[in-house]
Amino acid sequence: MTATPIGNLEDISLRALRVLEGADVVLCEDTRVTAKLLSAYGIKADLSPYHDHNGPRVRPRVLGLLAKGARVALVSDAGTPLISDPGYKLVSEARAAGHRVHVVPGASSVSAALSVAGLPTDRFFFVGFLPPKSGARKAALEELKSARASLVLLEGPSRLAALLRDAGAVLGPREAAVARELTKLHEEVRRGTLEELAAQYEAEGAPKGEIVVVIGPPTDHQGAEIDVDEALRAALKTGSVKDAAAEVAEMTGRPRREIYARALELSKEGA
Repeated sequence: MTATPIGNLEDISLRALRVLEGADVVLCEDTRVTAKLLSAYGIKADLSPYHDHNGPRVRPRVLGLLAKGARVALVSDAGTPLISDPGYKLVSEARAAGHRVHVVPGASSVSAALSVAGLPTDRFFFVGFLPPKSGARKAALEELKSARASLVLLEGPSRLAALLRDAGAVLGPREAAVARELTKLHEEVRRGTLEELAAQYEAEGAPKGEIVVVIGPPTDHQGAEIDVDEALRAALKTGSVKDAAAEVAEMTGRPRREIYARALELSKEGA
């Protein structure tokens, strides 16, 4: 299992290059994509397609090669194999047959998005792609609602706004981040509540590129259970309007702009 860059071709390890150069066969989702990567480093390799559609037919041949002592490398088009990519059944069958399976770690859109999202990373749940239709997507989100962890999702540009809108409706006003084109020239990370982000992408239209969405975990207290004014008055006694608003917004899960506006009003009343 050999990780490849998720965008920037420089994000490949020396070990990965050595493994790919020494492999008897490199299994890849799209031989054209992998060929471009190898060409950039002057590596010539025997490339063979392996994906969900041809897996049942290809696996017996691969197991036969392993039985003869061949060195087989598995890569995905981008990132770490098996993370929302084909390969699980091949690894399972190879191990069951007694073959040694090694990992050459490297880039992953999941860890990359978590590292720049600015949301809790002590616990996270990788969801991958949710169902494309709203009803099924909301049902899946309901199952995830109680997970006390940041959620990491993948989504295509055309469905991003709908995903954010459905997530906001089901999960409430949680903080989230949309990471787009990570490690590439037009890398972008946007932060805001699910509702705010949904409104932005609905107004702007579908963005371009690969997208990872990180949604913060539920707060210990929901906004409806806390007297916002009471919490703000207490916070204003020891901090500025900005600091008080940030503290109460995090505590309640309510939009920061809304809480800041109320904090400003209360500060003027107390002046």
